[in-house]
Amino acid sequence: MRNFPDASASSRMMSDGGRIRRGGCSCGAVRFEVKGEPYVVGTCHCTDCRKATGSTYVYYGDWPRSACTSSGDARVFKGRSFCPNCGSRPFHLSDEKAEIMLGALDDAQGDLAPAQEGWIKRRERWLVRITGTKQFDQDPR
Repeated sequence: MRNFPDASASSRMMSDGGRIRRGGCSCGAVRFEVKGEPYVVGTCHCTDCRKATGSTYVYYGDWPRSACTSSGDARVFKGRSFCPNCGSRPFHLSDEKAEIMLGALDDAQGDLAPAQEGWIKRRERWLVRITGTKQFDQDPR
């Protein structure tokens, strides 16, 4: 685990021109950093994501696991990481990927537009399709 600067230094560029994004939980006890660009950005309307966030969908980005470092005592329940202090779910880490909840980033990420929507069969009827995204009834293929 590494210690990260405070949130005021939340985003910067790497020497090769790639971007580093930082984020964390609500109380600041769990922090993370991702390097480069995500290989997918999407939303998910599945029941698990809805219950985990308390919202109608989750907005996420997936990076290779090697692109993500974290600090703090994140706990895991059913593969979903959370801060034991505040309950925030800033990321989900596996051996292969780092799924970052984009709302947990310190800076608003207007450049990370969703390319896909998963579990649209559970999307609320009053939510409209995100223009230009691939649509999947269940998990994206």
